[in-house]
Amino acid sequence: MKNILVTGAGGFIGSHLTELLVEKGYNIKAFVHYNSWNKWGWLDTSFVKKDVEIISGDIRDYDSVTAAMHGCDSVFHLAALIGIPYSYVSPQAYIKTNIDGTYNILQSARQAGIEKIMVTSTSETYGTAQYVPIDEKHPMVGQSPYSATKIAADQLAISYYKSFDLPVKIVRPFNTYGPRQSARAIIPTVISQILAGETALKLGNLSPTRDLTFVKDTAKGFLEIALADGLFGEITNIGMSEEITIGNLVQLISNLIGKKIEIISDEQRIRPDKSEVERLFCNNTKIKENTAWQADYTLEKGLIETIEWIRNNQSYFKSDIYNV
Repeated sequence: MKNILVTGAGGFIGSHLTELLVEKGYNIKAFVHYNSWNKWGWLDTSFVKKDVEIISGDIRDYDSVTAAMHGCDSVFHLAALIGIPYSYVSPQAYIKTNIDGTYNILQSARQAGIEKIMVTSTSETYGTAQYVPIDEKHPMVGQSPYSATKIAADQLAISYYKSFDLPVKIVRPFNTYGPRQSARAIIPTVISQILAGETALKLGNLSPTRDLTFVKDTAKGFLEIALADGLFGEITNIGMSEEITIGNLVQLISNLIGKKIEIISDEQRIRPDKSEVERLFCNNTKIKENTAWQADYTLEKGLIETIEWIRNNQSYFKSDIYNV
């Protein structure tokens, strides 16, 4: 790898990955969502924005994807719609972005002779754990329109590997958190409410478990999987192989901030019964056996860094409004 296109480079994970790749000496084209204000997402405030070639386009547009790929030998594809609640509102938007967008990447890469394509998946494709820890052989179950579109995108990528020998690797992160994560996610939701002075937090279901990975460790996982000799046409998990209930996570955050809280159940924040993923617990044996990846952050260390970032960036959060 030398010249890399990163789609979704202005997003939460994408911006951290872009920074890591620049630090490692790669030449980066950062593909961000076109808008008339020339906003580049989190790259606007990144220390690497002068070191990357920023291209505005739309992942749903085959022409802009093909043009962006010119001169690259590798692609890290992270552009996607990711909010689960909004996928109930507009499933078609997720089909067009997550499935059609992945097709545009695969077909453009095929035509351009790209040597390595990293496709971003999600642990939500597994649905509620049928056994734990969840390895890459676990069945995939679409419990939300979001997860269904990611399953489809993953299978499309595998089909391109099998049909056309396209050098695809699928990266499947478990629950990533950290600075720059949107307010739709549980950790920034809890932290922003507490820092805004709320003592009664509005939350959804507290019983599901999640396997939480700090964003810088997730970005490292992407790079390690890309550098591995094998893993083409395969799925590789990134996760800590640890689980915590949402309720215990909320209590841990409140303890780290030093504020006592009360939890209020908010119906609009609760997923439909059959759509809730009750348990996610990663088996990370594959990434550890095939790469040099090791996490640098414990959950507590990652939460402390996240709390401080949100404390210094509270203007990004409207803690009194539920973010779909």
